[in-house]
Amino acid sequence: QVHVVESGGGLVQAGGSLRLSCAASGNILNIYSMGWHRQAPGKQRELVAFITSSGRTNYADSVKGRITISRDVAKNTVYQQMNSLKAEGPAVYYCFAMKTGCGGAYWGQGTQVTVSS
Repeated sequence: QVHVVESGGGLVQAGGSLRLSCAASGNILNIYSMGWHRQAPGKQRELVAFITSSGRTNYADSVKGRITISRDVAKNTVYQQMNSLKAEGPAVYYCFAMKTGCGGAYWGQGTQVTVSS
């Protein structure tokens, strides 16, 4: 079992910045990637970004250039730096840790981000 905990959400003005953190603990062997999805009210959950165990990153087109995902291997933690935030209303950001093969994916409880205009 992998325990995933997010932190860093909150209220920020449009154009501002916020950094989310996600720490994985427990059975963290064979974690292939960690990253973030987000879900706004009434909308489907969508992938934002992820980073693999080799350091490869992937971003949704809508956030490229504004979001940077990074990791601290020693702390089993990934960070998502979000800049130039848009006033898109509230969204919950969910961190995930995905294992190799059939190891499954583990999700955090989510952290809310609200960007005000």
